[in-house]
Amino acid sequence: MSRDTRATIRLAALRDNLQRVRELAPRSRLLAVVKADGYGHGLERVARELAAADAFGVASIADARRIRAIGLRNRVVVLSGIDAPDDIAQMRRLDLDSVIHHHSQLECLEADRLPAGERPLRVWLKIDTGMHRLGFAQDQVQAVHERLRRLPAVDPEIVLMTHFANSDVYDDPISGEQIARFAPLAAEIGGERSLANSAAVLGLPAVHADWVRVGGLLYGISVIDGRSAGEFGFHPVMSLSTRLIAINRIGRGERIGYGGTWQCPEDMAVGVATIGYGDGYPRSAPSGTPVLIGGVRAPIIGRVSMDLITIDLRGHPDAMVGDAVLLWGPELPVEEVASAAGTIGYELVCGMTRRVDFVDDHALLA
Repeated sequence: MSRDTRATIRLAALRDNLQRVRELAPRSRLLAVVKADGYGHGLERVARELAAADAFGVASIADARRIRAIGLRNRVVVLSGIDAPDDIAQMRRLDLDSVIHHHSQLECLEADRLPAGERPLRVWLKIDTGMHRLGFAQDQVQAVHERLRRLPAVDPEIVLMTHFANSDVYDDPISGEQIARFAPLAAEIGGERSLANSAAVLGLPAVHADWVRVGGLLYGISVIDGRSAGEFGFHPVMSLSTRLIAINRIGRGERIGYGGTWQCPEDMAVGVATIGYGDGYPRSAPSGTPVLIGGVRAPIIGRVSMDLITIDLRGHPDAMVGDAVLLWGPELPVEEVASAAGTIGYELVCGMTRRVDFVDDHALLA
């Protein structure tokens, strides 16, 4: 039997999740974040299904070029902004927006000359309110804004933005501190504002402002610690599945897999399924991490190897070679697998490798 490891993408779930964000933030425009190849779901398919978004957020000009290549004319915001002076001309040709977060980018813009007949570059000015990753310090923002407004090569309508460090933890004081730092600057400078990421869409409705920037929720991935996206009305988009290729009877006391880390407590059936860290399934997933066979849970046992996992089939007396094995999906949240592996759902869905077969599911949601 050939490998049958596939990621099934429920297209209707993408559209439904976007509509759910609209319901939660009805007065805000929606920037759909599609970086990291659409969070591992495939940039082009995701962008097509989310074409009703007001804008897309990408990490690079190369991603924006892919969006334009499939004919979409939505606003596209390059979240990392300008890396080199010639990026500006590319952004203009592709009709992109650029985040500006560093003085080196500001200097590139000041050295730029707007060609006749071309439109000024739309920019989003990023303020560091406490995450301390990217953005201008609060005491620099007004001066930077004034310099940008003086440039003929820059559109005068500048969006002010910041990024929350801990909005996935409800009632965390850090978010309140960041809001308190952003608010007076935004009030004095004016213009459109963007603060809310996915978690803030759920937990901080007072800061939805003019634009919400949504990633994980669109893919049905949890953004609140300890709670699933389904609790908020969102649907997982990706299901990862494979099949059993062997069922072996292993005796009591025998050890399973590399390093023999798991010992059979009794004579038992052990299943072997075609997926491993070569496909993107986490090597760190320990024995006991669940999979589903016929809709019923079974724990993996032993170490995850490059191509295969082994599964305790004591609860599946009727299991047969060829049976489907679900690694994650609507019936088994990716967050549960990620938690067992000591990571987050984002990393797992972004980590699928090229040998996984991606399949579009066009069925409507039940």
